Amino acid sequence: MSSESMQYELSEEELRELIPQLQQLTDKYKRAERVQKALFDISELASSVSNLARLYSAIHEIIGDFMNADNFFVAFYERDTNFIDFAYFIDEFDEKTLKQVPAEQLMDGITGYILRSGKHLVFTKSNVDEFCEQTGVKMIGSTPEHLLGVPLKRGTQVIGAMVVQTYARDVVYTEEDLEVLLFVSQHIVTTADRVKSRELTERTIRERTRQLRKINDDLQEEILERQKVESLQQALFEISELAANVEGDMNAFYASLHEILARLISAPNCFIATLDESREYLEFPYFNDTQSAKAERRPLGRGLTEFVLRTGQAELINPPRVLELAESGELDVSVAQNMLQSANSWLGSPLVVDGEISGVIAVQTYGQHAKYNSRDLELLRFVSHHIAVAMERKRSTEAIHRYNLQLEERVNERTMELDKANQVLKQQIEERKEIELKLLHDAHHDALTDLPNRAMFTSRLELAIASKQRHPENLFAVLFIDLDRFKVINDTLGHHAGDEFLIEVSRRLSLCIRGHDLLARLGGDEFVVLLDNFEETGDVEEVASRIIDAISEPFKLEGKEMYSGASIGIAHLENYYRSADEILRDADAAMYQAKTHGRGRYVMFDKSMRERLLEELELENEFRRALREEEFECFLQPVVDLRNEEALYQEMYVRWEHPSLGKVTRGQFRQVADQSGLTLELDMFQLKKACELLLASQDDPDAPQRLAVNVSINHLLQPSLVNKIIRVIERSGVSAQSLVFEFDENDLNRRSHYILPAIKKLKRAGLTLVLDNFGSGLASLSYLFAYPFDYIKIDHRFVRSLPRSQRNQKLIQSVMLISDHLKFKVIAEGVDSKAQLKALNEIECIYAQGKILHEARPVSVRAFAE
Repeated sequence: MSSESMQYELSEEELRELIPQLQQLTDKYKRAERVQKALFDISELASSVSNLARLYSAIHEIIGDFMNADNFFVAFYERDTNFIDFAYFIDEFDEKTLKQVPAEQLMDGITGYILRSGKHLVFTKSNVDEFCEQTGVKMIGSTPEHLLGVPLKRGTQVIGAMVVQTYARDVVYTEEDLEVLLFVSQHIVTTADRVKSRELTERTIRERTRQLRKINDDLQEEILERQKVESLQQALFEISELAANVEGDMNAFYASLHEILARLISAPNCFIATLDESREYLEFPYFNDTQSAKAERRPLGRGLTEFVLRTGQAELINPPRVLELAESGELDVSVAQNMLQSANSWLGSPLVVDGEISGVIAVQTYGQHAKYNSRDLELLRFVSHHIAVAMERKRSTEAIHRYNLQLEERVNERTMELDKANQVLKQQIEERKEIELKLLHDAHHDALTDLPNRAMFTSRLELAIASKQRHPENLFAVLFIDLDRFKVINDTLGHHAGDEFLIEVSRRLSLCIRGHDLLARLGGDEFVVLLDNFEETGDVEEVASRIIDAISEPFKLEGKEMYSGASIGIAHLENYYRSADEILRDADAAMYQAKTHGRGRYVMFDKSMRERLLEELELENEFRRALREEEFECFLQPVVDLRNEEALYQEMYVRWEHPSLGKVTRGQFRQVADQSGLTLELDMFQLKKACELLLASQDDPDAPQRLAVNVSINHLLQPSLVNKIIRVIERSGVSAQSLVFEFDENDLNRRSHYILPAIKKLKRAGLTLVLDNFGSGLASLSYLFAYPFDYIKIDHRFVRSLPRSQRNQKLIQSVMLISDHLKFKVIAEGVDSKAQLKALNEIECIYAQGKILHEARPVSVRAFAE
């Protein structure tokens, strides 16, 4: 070995001197490594620990690796509530578990000092007096031998304190322990915040999940309850339907009731018992029992059925109950014995109609395991009322309301990643777009036929008007289509068939137009077509003809062949149109003309139609004003007894002389009244005038003693209108026997099956009834037999043909022969010549009315009064 290398070799003594230094350096590095590992463990706790209690115990374990930490606590200052919250507390002497303590109780102690000052604290028991004197701290609880306390800060704000302490005299905390504790405290707040945030999030998710589970359970219960209600509603609906559908076959009716009842409760055995007219015997119109073939009619006794009849209440009778009733004398002993032997359970409920018990419906089971309960009793009590109503009145009740159930969407899984959330959001956006598109479509299309509706058609028509203004050479036309017999189809086959009819019509109309033309449904049975850029007028007429031919083809509805037709109004788009409403108005007017001329045709609009409509509107307004101001003139024309030429009664009718239009014809007069909806007011005007004239001339022997008024059948379609007529007559003070009501046969043909009760009511009130214009309508002979008319007026067209028409003369004579048997009298109307009068005398016609008769020319009521 060279001398140079010998210089760098250390002696054994020098090496021995270096060992403590190396040992100290090794301990320092080990301690630094432990500190680094502790910080790493604390960082890991933020992601692995799920609650704060577990976090602080884990931190306690980590700190315990560095120093004696048998006594350790972590406290946080809640400034909002002024409480100190001990999140973690372990102390071998103070065993009481601390949670929240008011801050004023601890602010003078060691914990309060750390929170107030924000400084760390090293404390030993040996200098406790000096420490308390310097800091003003008061010792609370057991005094430790040694204590280390460090503040917990969020930024610069002190939010809590962490303290380790020992009660062992041989344990001393070093500056290194304080450095470790200070170093750890810097990371604990961040870790605690992260764990607290995750704990709060998890708790929120669990709470929301619990709420949703409860909501779902509630919804499931509601669904089950609604299903039960729906079952009951369906049964009640079917019971009501039975009253309308089962006609005559009562056995089938009762069997169907049993079947419906069996779906609600266990009803293998069922019977219906009713009281006879004497109410002393029980009859069994329906009896279905597995142990008995039938039940015979029997007098009232002490049976189960009679017990329900006596109490008037629904009863649940099981073996214990039957013994009680037998002991009290309510039931016969033999009935109780039979019930005990068969171990049956019996339910019975009275059938009550208008407050009176008419019978009992009962169900029963046999055997130990089939017993009824109170719910079955309540169900039978409720259903029995509806069964009683169905048996008595046989009419339906309201249909079942369908319930639509919706469930809330579940909360997304907490582990759902951002990509999945984005996909859900995207899906929701797409669904919303689809909904918006559907709403936009529904707003512009008819729900039934899926054709464009009025709003969309009007918008397209406005565009066509604008196009016509810019390009006058473009040709457009609007076809206004109204269907025939739609109301008949609805009334006879029902609204479902009416909907099928409209759908088929829309399909046929679509085949009659071009692809770029627009077909729309305005509502009801009205359709419109906008023909776009056609070549010549003939093209429009060709489309209209195709539509009429297509609609005239038969329709197959509900297994029946039905026919309809179309009336079409055509309006060409001209430059003077400024709005869609104007051209629709004119097309509608042309359609109305088509219907007036006989339906099943098309009419082109011209300006004269609008002028006529305006004239009709003006005439209608004048009519309303004249009726309001009573400007109409009333005339009298008598019905004469040809035997003595005396007036049987005077017929009153109304005429109107317009200041500018002159005398309005009778047909036009009635037409304006019908169109304006003032027929009822006009009839009431005539009735009041007749009553006034009769009342004013009661003491004049030469004045009319009986007046006739022409009455519209619209008064007979509602009972309230008939009652109103009778009240007007009673209040006027005029005897009903002095009034005659004349009804037109043509009006009766349209509503004959509605008005018979009303006519009978007028007859009972004392009014004389006349059937006017007999022979002008259809099925005239039916009125002679069914209606209590006092007089029949032969239509003037039959009288006018006399004496040249022997056939009409024979017809009048035949009606007179029938009158002898049916107790009415015949009046010949429209006798205008002596030859007609002579022909009537030949067949011995007693009553007549016409210009040729003596003093039979119309006389105004005003002139008569003067």
